Amino acid sequence: MSRIGKKPVDIPAGVKVKIENGIVELEGPKGKLSLTIPPKVDVVFEDNSLKVSISAEDRQTRAFFGLTRALLANNVIGVSQGYERKLQLVGTGYIAAVQGTQLQLRVGFANEIHVEIPSDLKVTCPNQQAIVIQGIDKQRVTNFAASVRAIRKPEPYLGKGIRYENEQVRRKERKNVGK
Repeated sequence: MSRIGKKPVDIPAGVKVKIENGIVELEGPKGKLSLTIPPKVDVVFEDNSLKVSISAEDRQTRAFFGLTRALLANNVIGVSQGYERKLQLVGTGYIAAVQGTQLQLRVGFANEIHVEIPSDLKVTCPNQQAIVIQGIDKQRVTNFAASVRAIRKPEPYLGKGIRYENEQVRRKERKNVGK
């Protein structure tokens, strides 16, 4: 059995839990999220915590056991604290700005790149070389951050590109021409 699945998910103060028809709805100070529970997986709310259990021992159900508990824990953190992902632009002339519902990026291409910001996320640029993505759904925040980073990944020779904060870029040595 899953070690992660056995752990209960503690519910902080200010978060309301509602379980109906295989759907767990969580509402907190940051917003509201819901999660559909897979079949043969049961979720019970007691003693101010969520407990996950399974009713069958087949391979797929055991796989969903730990996954369901992890997704519930992510949703609880999301509605109570929220998630944040920071990106840095490294390179001469690389700048970012938020214009309405679009993120504008100048990252070494001939034209500016405009990325539509999803309505459930908050994107800010504290300075021209930093992007901060905030939201309550961990998957949406990290997925949008990954799509922005994919526009110009850090290259290994000079390290220029869009990278996560505190990301270590493995650098390569250049060729020694003319020795």
